[in-house]
Amino acid sequence: NRHHCFYSASTSPLQLAKNSDSMDNTVYWNRETGRPNISEDGPIIQEARILALCDPNDAFNQPLYDGELPEGAKLLKVGSSLADFDESSIIDQNPNVIFVSHPNARDPLVQLLRKFPSVEWVHTRSAGVDFIASDGLFQSSVQLTNAKGMFSSTLAEYCMMACSYFAKDLPRLMQQKKDVNWEQYPVLELRGATLGIVGFGDIGRASAKLAKAYGMTVLGLKRNATNFTDPHCDHVYGMDGLNELMARSDYVLVSAPLTEQTRGLISAETLSQCKSSAVIINVGRGPIINEEALIESLKKGRIKGAGLDVMTVEPLPKESPLWKLDNVLLSPHNMDMTLTFMKESTEFFISENLPRFVRGKQLLNPVDKSAGY
Repeated sequence: NRHHCFYSASTSPLQLAKNSDSMDNTVYWNRETGRPNISEDGPIIQEARILALCDPNDAFNQPLYDGELPEGAKLLKVGSSLADFDESSIIDQNPNVIFVSHPNARDPLVQLLRKFPSVEWVHTRSAGVDFIASDGLFQSSVQLTNAKGMFSSTLAEYCMMACSYFAKDLPRLMQQKKDVNWEQYPVLELRGATLGIVGFGDIGRASAKLAKAYGMTVLGLKRNATNFTDPHCDHVYGMDGLNELMARSDYVLVSAPLTEQTRGLISAETLSQCKSSAVIINVGRGPIINEEALIESLKKGRIKGAGLDVMTVEPLPKESPLWKLDNVLLSPHNMDMTLTFMKESTEFFISENLPRFVRGKQLLNPVDKSAGY
């Protein structure tokens, strides 16, 4: 069982992360299928001395700040800048874990890694690591893990809602109700339509599962598509198949992480491959899509519409044309914002990965630092 792979003196956490491409999906957490507290067996072989690079008033982190931590783990300090951790008592304890949730953590994190060379592991409360991405982090020897799998189910629900929004013409339906207008009109089925997923990771897989329940054909796009199969995906493309996926899809879900390779991936040329009836849905990161090109395509009717939970600049500037386009469904980057989502993510760190760390076991959700996700 890969959950219970013990480290040896010659096998560090970093080495295991470097080999993650050859691992199966059991090293990645999923809140739908995961089983909590499966790792609290075996002897404790090291302490977890934790620095929390977080807002001290972040209520979602209360389980870490005030709760009972697993045996062998202790929180040394909470702070949002290097100065908050400049205490001899902290330095003397050789912190070896950093938990990150502060949105402006990029520079302080690099500074902490330089100040505390004893740090072995950094964990982010979010699934995306673009907010802490830096050469200083990616070139360091620390293992990086994230909250992959915590937010996929609700984003998959949003994906299907966005598809239905355009298939059933919800804006027209709401306007007719407002106008007290009983006027029948034809609607589209999702059954038989094609959903293309750019970034077939955990969010993509959760969306594909729901799309299949609706009777849709699912196409996927992955950086490493060789020998990849998934029961919910009818065909998977490598990155060179992006244009074909766009041309075949009635709905395109963008769920890729933001990296230097995916920034601007959905370009004007890429959008030109779409059917005029296509809908673009973005739950990844705003800069993956060339927003100016998207707005131009929407204005000129080159595509049918867009459902956007993420934008290039957030909050979306009031002068953005996206606010006034009738064929755009906008949400303020909150479609994964359930009442408990962040608290659950903090609890994942506490109940799943901390027990593994102190026992020298393989951590869940390793991030490939060379790829940026």
